[in-house]
Amino acid sequence: MCGRYVITSPVTKTKKLVKSAIQVEDNENYNAHPFQKLPVIKKYNNGNTLENLKWGVVPSWAKQKDFKPLINARLETIDEKVSFKKLIRLHRCVAVADGFYEWKREKENKTPYYFLREDKKLMYLAAIYDNDQFCLITEDADENIKEVHHRQPVIINENDVNRYLNLELTGSSFLKECKKTKLNFHEVSKEVNKPTNNNISLIQTIS
Repeated sequence: MCGRYVITSPVTKTKKLVKSAIQVEDNENYNAHPFQKLPVIKKYNNGNTLENLKWGVVPSWAKQKDFKPLINARLETIDEKVSFKKLIRLHRCVAVADGFYEWKREKENKTPYYFLREDKKLMYLAAIYDNDQFCLITEDADENIKEVHHRQPVIINENDVNRYLNLELTGSSFLKECKKTKLNFHEVSKEVNKPTNNNISLIQTIS
C-alpha cells in the first residue's frame, strides 16, 4: 500500500514531458495524502498535461456515502477487478513524486521510512483515473524494501511515461515488463503520521 508521498515543484520538474499545466503550481507538499488534489500527467490528442486530481477513486457504480475511495490498485489483479479493469485500458495517468513513505510494523509499533530513487530523480508513479479522481498502482516490493513493507508503488522511468500513456499498449503487461527502479530509504520522524504536518523536516533522516 502507498498512502503518503512527497512532491515539490511539479510544474518545473515535468516541463520536459507536458505541454501545459492546468491549475497546478510549483508548491511543496511533504505530506501528500489521500483525498487531496495532487498533480498527475494525463495524455490528450494535442499533448500531455499536468493537472490536479483527487487521490482516491469512487467507482461510478458505487454510492459515494457507502463506498470508501480506493487509493491503491494491485497490479497483479488490475485486469480482473470490476473497479479497475476499464480504467487500466482507457484511463491511465502518472502521478509525480520526489519520494514516498511506508511504515514498518513491529508488534504494536509502526516506524515511518522515506523512500527515494537511488539516483534522486523524480518518481513517476503509474496510476489510473476516473473523472477527477486517481488511484495509484502497487506491486510486490523489491527484496530490499520488504524488510519495511511488502508492497510499493509501481515506478516507471521518465522515458517510459509516454509508452504507458499509449492506450494501444496493454497497460498491465507493460508495467510488469518495465525495468525496476533502485530505491534508497531511511527512517524519518513520526511527525509524518499527522497529515496536517507538512514541512521539509518530515523527510530528514532520524539518526
